[in-house]
Amino acid sequence: MRVSVKLCVLAMSFAVAAAGCASPPSADVDAAKAAVEKAAAAQGAQYAPESLKAAEGALAALDAELKAQEAKWFPSYEKAASLAADAKAAGEKAAAEAAAAKEKADAAAAAEKAAAEAVEQARKEAVRVGGKIRPPTKTKNVTPAYPAAAKAAGVQGVVIIEAVIGADGKVADAKVLRSVPDLDGAAVAAVKQWEFTPTLLNGKPVPVVMTVTVNFKLK
Repeated sequence: MRVSVKLCVLAMSFAVAAAGCASPPSADVDAAKAAVEKAAAAQGAQYAPESLKAAEGALAALDAELKAQEAKWFPSYEKAASLAADAKAAGEKAAAEAAAAKEKADAAAAAEKAAAEAVEQARKEAVRVGGKIRPPTKTKNVTPAYPAAAKAAGVQGVVIIEAVIGADGKVADAKVLRSVPDLDGAAVAAVKQWEFTPTLLNGKPVPVVMTVTVNFKLK
C-alpha cells in the first residue's frame, strides 16, 4: 500500500515537473511577430490602419500572456499558442489589405497622371476655333445644377469657360476665363460632360480650343 502511495506521489511529481518545464511556443511567436512586421512594412499604417492596429493589439495580448506565464511556477502556454495563431492571422490580414489598398491607390494615381498627360497633349495639339476652323456642333448638353447656396443668395451671371475638345468630340479640359465664384464649379462640371462632333482638319479629327458660356439666371 505504501509502495502504491509512493508511486502515485512520484508520478504526480513528474507531472508537476513536466508542467514546470513547459516551453513557450517560440516558433509560433516568431511567426506572429514576422506577420505583424510584414504588415507594417507593407505600409499598413497608411493603407490598412485599422487592421494593423488590430494585429498589433493581438501581438500585445500575446506578449502579455507570455510574461504572465513566465512569472508562474508552473507555466502553461496553451493560451499563448492560440494567441500567437490569432496574431499571425491578423498580421497576414493586415498585410493583404495594405497590399490591395496600395495597388488600388497606385492604379488611381497612374490613371490620374495619364489623364493629366492626355489633357496636356490635347492642349498642345489643339487648334483654336476661328477662320477655317468652324465651331463643332454640340451633340450632348448637360444643364448645370444651380448651387442652392448661390440661388438662395441671389447670385446669377455668366461664367465664360475655355474648353479643350478632344479629337473624339469629348471635353478634355475646361478652365474658367471669367468667373462668378459661387457658380464656377457647377459650370465647369457641366461643360466637362458636354460632347461635340469631332472637328476635322485636312480630313482628320483634331482637338480644338473654344470659348463657351454658361448662363445662370434666376427666374
